[in-house]
Amino acid sequence: MGLPRIARGFATGLLVIAPLLTGSVKAEEPSFRIGVSSSGEPAKYQPGFSHFDYVNPDAPKGGEVKLAAVGTYDTFNPLLAKGDAAAGIASDMVFETLLKPAEDEVTTSYGLLAEGVAFPEDISSATFRLRPEAKWEDGKPVTPEDVIFSFEKAKELNPQYTVYYAHVVKAEKTGERDVTFTFDEKNNVELPSILGQFPVVPKHWWEGRDAKGNQRDIAKTTLEPVMGSGPYKLAGFQAGSTVRYELREDYWGKSVPANVGQNNFKTISYIYFGDMDVAFEAFRSGAVNFWTENTARRWATSYDFPAVKDGRVKREQIENPYRNAGVLVGFLPNMRRPLFKDQNVRRAMNLAFDFEELNRTTFFNQYQRIDSYFYGTELAAKGLPEGRELEILNEIKDKVPPSVFTTPYKNPVGGKPELSRNNLREAIGLLKQAGFELKGNRMVNAKTGEPFAFEILLDGNTLEKVAVPYAQNLKKIGIQASVRVVDDAQYTNRVRSFDYDVIYSGWGQSLHPGNEQAEYWGSKAADRQGSKNYMGISDPAIDILVKKVIFARQPDELKAATKALDRVLLAHDYAVPTYTLRAARIAYWDEFGHPAELPKYGIGFPDAWWSKAAAK
Repeated sequence: MGLPRIARGFATGLLVIAPLLTGSVKAEEPSFRIGVSSSGEPAKYQPGFSHFDYVNPDAPKGGEVKLAAVGTYDTFNPLLAKGDAAAGIASDMVFETLLKPAEDEVTTSYGLLAEGVAFPEDISSATFRLRPEAKWEDGKPVTPEDVIFSFEKAKELNPQYTVYYAHVVKAEKTGERDVTFTFDEKNNVELPSILGQFPVVPKHWWEGRDAKGNQRDIAKTTLEPVMGSGPYKLAGFQAGSTVRYELREDYWGKSVPANVGQNNFKTISYIYFGDMDVAFEAFRSGAVNFWTENTARRWATSYDFPAVKDGRVKREQIENPYRNAGVLVGFLPNMRRPLFKDQNVRRAMNLAFDFEELNRTTFFNQYQRIDSYFYGTELAAKGLPEGRELEILNEIKDKVPPSVFTTPYKNPVGGKPELSRNNLREAIGLLKQAGFELKGNRMVNAKTGEPFAFEILLDGNTLEKVAVPYAQNLKKIGIQASVRVVDDAQYTNRVRSFDYDVIYSGWGQSLHPGNEQAEYWGSKAADRQGSKNYMGISDPAIDILVKKVIFARQPDELKAATKALDRVLLAHDYAVPTYTLRAARIAYWDEFGHPAELPKYGIGFPDAWWSKAAAK
């Protein structure tokens, strides 16, 4: 997925939807629906449903969640691309969206601020009807003007939204509670769904003045406590170090079916730390009471403290969040730099990454090597292309590497001295083809004598344990790779402006990829600052395949087009894929209750959990 919630659907070429109106409808009235499903199956919940199946509708209200964040923040503005937004501010806690996803369905959303959505058969537009009861924190109604203002400012101020909604050319008020979005292309089945994903902010508040009489400006960062429509309000903060949200007693949406049994905690707080090790110590002491583990070594060796042994701290490894998600993460060379333009160089860099050794010595054999941009899903390319995938690739045969038809993608395998030596020997041969040679113990440009050197830029020190061994392996073939750790703000700014040699990053994927693929791999995104085309990919064949994914109308066509895209991306060696664990590792103090059966595609935290103390 690209931006927060991406959805696609295929039944009879249209989005599969659950009707809102069950009685007779005037001929001129659009047929509004309570939700949008993208799984190819009818939406699970139908008009009149009371709550999602995975929640406890009688969950008690109260208690506190205390979470850790690393780094700092400097803004409460949820739309702006610049600055570091406070943790939680862009979620549905404070600022809500038109639709809300269900965690027990694949990319399916139901009405939140909007009670329904309608669109014509050719999907040339989509109309959302707001709930009459939707209110801002100050009691004023959420209006079409608020939605239009939020949408236009999101596109204006945030490059990701600009691309994500590039085909939405107009937003206008078409009824007392109706907003219609018009598209410049037809039959893009994803657009009605993804329009339910941007945060809606209050126009009157942002165009007003603060307590000191200063004019507010949504184009700037701000630490003024903002106002939203959501179940929580911003109740307190210490700039850059803590932020606390408090449940609103007067929240308008308590009885909305998509909310029932959720938003149960009285307060949700974030405490900022300089690094994850310090944050973990706060969890051990109880200053933080819920923890998502991201380090294999810590998961294997650091949970022997008394609170774990006596049961006051629980640990779980849950696969649910990964059932409908794919991923690729790894070292990503910036091809805007001449050093990385040659594919032989990029392949040589992969040969120098010894995953098996790292998994054995550092990760306690907890991880799997990634070999697909859609790893962990049925969309990942396997073996050789066949059937419809082969037909698609044959249509662009002159534009793709010949290897896509003859050679399945495989990562190099190390872990043993002889295998590692062979990989490094092969890497040296590829670098020679790219115009480099070993002189003494240094790899240099054969013509200029310039050393092969680059910087690996990291956001925090967590991944140093991966980057440093990789740099040491590269040194064995004469490459000088330095590892630089910078703070969150500097990292964000450098990545947005493509000011890096190599970063460690990646992309999450849904089972229904769509418009976000152009943001990841499209030529137009390659030179647009702030895009997620981190490597600078600009390839005509990939652009064609991205279009095929976006406009796929049936599940089989989507699967074939995505596999073809995956296969071509892999064939260019754009990334050094690393590793993943297909499960969430969580630990928490025994202060929480949760439904006996967690949602199929998530853990439901914190929305569907509750405080045990509040239940007494």
